Amino acid sequence: MRIKPSSGGDEHVATTAVEDVRDQTAVLRQVLSLYPETLTVDELVREMTISPQPEERDAVERAVRDLAAVGLLHTEGSRVFPTRAAVAFHDLYEA
Repeated sequence: MRIKPSSGGDEHVATTAVEDVRDQTAVLRQVLSLYPETLTVDELVREMTISPQPEERDAVERAVRDLAAVGLLHTEGSRVFPTRAAVAFHDLYEA
């Protein structure tokens, strides 16, 4: 896990671990907000960025990979969709 500040020694600068959590949260929210519609990773990148730069695409792809690894997203080919557990938690949390 990367935990070094992303620039200099400024304490107020987010660490890459904090940025990863922020990106994962944003990706999961986006996927859940569109459910039951599914998106490809390319569509997800376009939905979440104004004009995607390589580092923004990497952040979304990393978030998808990490969320899939912990069981919150499924990927099937290039399609991304939430797991039943993620949908159930989201429904409970929003109630």
